[in-house]
Amino acid sequence: MEITQLRYFLKLAEIRHFTRAANELAISQSALSRSILKLEEEIGRPLFERLGREVVLTDSGQTLWHRAEQICGMVDDVKLRISDDGQRGCLRIGAIPTIAPYLLPNVFKQFAKVVPNASLELTEDTTERLVKQCSQGEVDVIVLALPAPTPHLDCDALFDEELLIVLPSDHPLADRKRIAPKDLDSEPLVTLGEGHCLASQIEDYCLRKRLRGVSVAKTSQLLTVQELVALGHGISFVPAMAANLDRDRRRIYRSFHGDRPVRTIAVASNPYRFQSQLQTRFVEHLKQSVGK
Repeated sequence: MEITQLRYFLKLAEIRHFTRAANELAISQSALSRSILKLEEEIGRPLFERLGREVVLTDSGQTLWHRAEQICGMVDDVKLRISDDGQRGCLRIGAIPTIAPYLLPNVFKQFAKVVPNASLELTEDTTERLVKQCSQGEVDVIVLALPAPTPHLDCDALFDEELLIVLPSDHPLADRKRIAPKDLDSEPLVTLGEGHCLASQIEDYCLRKRLRGVSVAKTSQLLTVQELVALGHGISFVPAMAANLDRDRRRIYRSFHGDRPVRTIAVASNPYRFQSQLQTRFVEHLKQSVGK
């Protein structure tokens, strides 16, 4: 049994499709099939059940999957420990799309001045996918918004951020410095689509305040939300870090009276995987950058 076989096995278990798994591994489908068949012959049991074009793990496959993750993780950790000096190497950072372009560019820039020989790789994705990637060791550190399900991860809150109301600059409420939730009742609402934690946080706030906003558009990009608001399609909620960087005069940002919607920005990592000196330095740099 070889480590490469186990990595191929884990990728197929994740993708559940031979062709797509082979593409991600940059090998031929036949090479992947031979590797899995050889592994099954060595173990003496089938690891996958073929269901049409997809495959699912058998009971034996499930048992191997847990062990294979541990074995591959330990091999990766050994490599990191040997080369870990806190000065060089590659650190994989994950962040949700409503944080990555607003918070991290300056953090990365300043970190490069302190540790010029290190390489930072950024992955933008939804909270659910980032948590999974961090749990499986595909990324080292993730920056996300709480509340969020983070089982088996160590999560450290960085700061609380207000969600502001964004309005077209010619909206009837534009001259108010603070807006009451009731003033927005039945307003057309532009939001991010399902899968984005910000959409869930906005929905929870609207339910709590009994806001009956009519959803008129859902998109996958915060910039698109802002543009639709500027064009008069509705209002929305936007994190303060995005609002602070917006110089477009076609839209304005306002706070609520009283109880304001907020989200908590946090950094998380997998405590069951090796924490390199480079990772520790980056997390400390991130905390200092946000004033924690």
